[in-house]
Amino acid sequence: MTPKDIQRIGEELAISWLDDHETYLKLEELRRHCPCAGCQGEPDVLGHIHKGPPLTLTPESSQLVSIQAVGSYAIQPVWQDGHNSGIYSFDYLRALCPCEECLKARNQTG
Repeated sequence: MTPKDIQRIGEELAISWLDDHETYLKLEELRRHCPCAGCQGEPDVLGHIHKGPPLTLTPESSQLVSIQAVGSYAIQPVWQDGHNSGIYSFDYLRALCPCEECLKARNQTG
């Protein structure tokens, strides 16, 4: 998956994809799905997930300050609470798409 354009529109991140699909992700949900090890935990060699105490998210946690490109495969948001270690691959962002078409496709593939 490759985006044509990524923009913040109000409280959402809007992504226009090369296949003409559009994804709108609420910033709060995007922050809650941060893929970094601090937020999601980190697996050990046996596959057990280890993570710290649950994060306490504040209103600042979902306020987007900026977005940095990571190569040609991902973005790295910078949040107002200082968090910036999440690297969201384009495939991951597309997998987060909440539209009915994408939900249906995910349900069909497993």
